[in-house]
Amino acid sequence: MAALGWLTPRRRSSTARSVLAGEAAAEAARKTSQQFEADARAGTDADTAPAEPDFPVFGDVSAAAFFDLDNTVMQGAAIFHFGRGLYKRKFFQRRELARFAWQQTWFRIAGVEDPEHMQDVRESALSIVKGHRVSELMSIGEEIYDEYMADRIWPGTRALAQAHLDAGQKVWLVTAAPVETATIIARRLGLTGALGTVAESVDGVYTGKLVGEPLHGPAKAEAVRALAGAENLDLSRCAAYSDSHNDIPMLSLVGHPYAINPDTKLRKHAREREWRLRDYRTGRKAAKVGIPAAAGVGALAGGTAAAVALHRRRR
Repeated sequence: MAALGWLTPRRRSSTARSVLAGEAAAEAARKTSQQFEADARAGTDADTAPAEPDFPVFGDVSAAAFFDLDNTVMQGAAIFHFGRGLYKRKFFQRRELARFAWQQTWFRIAGVEDPEHMQDVRESALSIVKGHRVSELMSIGEEIYDEYMADRIWPGTRALAQAHLDAGQKVWLVTAAPVETATIIARRLGLTGALGTVAESVDGVYTGKLVGEPLHGPAKAEAVRALAGAENLDLSRCAAYSDSHNDIPMLSLVGHPYAINPDTKLRKHAREREWRLRDYRTGRKAAKVGIPAAAGVGALAGGTAAAVALHRRRR
């Protein structure tokens, strides 16, 4: 990605950065998917998935499925879980961990992505990985998935993805998380590949900069559009899944949009347009705010109190 390093955000408009981020994500996704395409459908690392959902899946080769990651496929945000794993390996200090904890608590309580929090996390992550080798972070990412992510996959969403795979279609994650992290998750779930935020690297070493901008909002739609063109897909026959109103551009791009564990704005938008909805959260409280139900509420309350105390102490 070093060749794209001169395309900095300061010299490009927001729209141009979105296109650049989307195209970079599509390029990275196609390359990484080739590495594990042979065992994509075998799912050797996957647990047994629930039964196929009771709605039709179009099984032609011109169709594919695109899944948002955070709170759609996985409970919480992948980048926060990744941060916990890096802290465990002493990549950064306790004060950064407190910030990660506060932001993750907010994300789980509100059930929405706060732009300022997400921007802060991305800047922190870039500064943390700067100077490290891509191969090193990929290896660590495999361990972090087992430690913090594997048990947070929504079984219902996973069943949806498996239905597309069983129909002979390709399935891609589309996320603002680093493409390396997204690729690991996609491979572990037996998916085709992943579109994610592309961090610049030179000779296999992270520079601390992004290619374009984070793969968020309109950039996701640009990535899906670019990948569809490269893969000869008919977007009118494709499906997309997300929990967030931020992904309405991506959902609107395909012929079969689905709102999964939707936030309030997406739920309203989906109902107005008669999009299909699926909510895999259990309990009234969880359905309202988008957090793990019942068993996790007590633990979350304790974590929230601790995060609030840390935040006040810092102020």
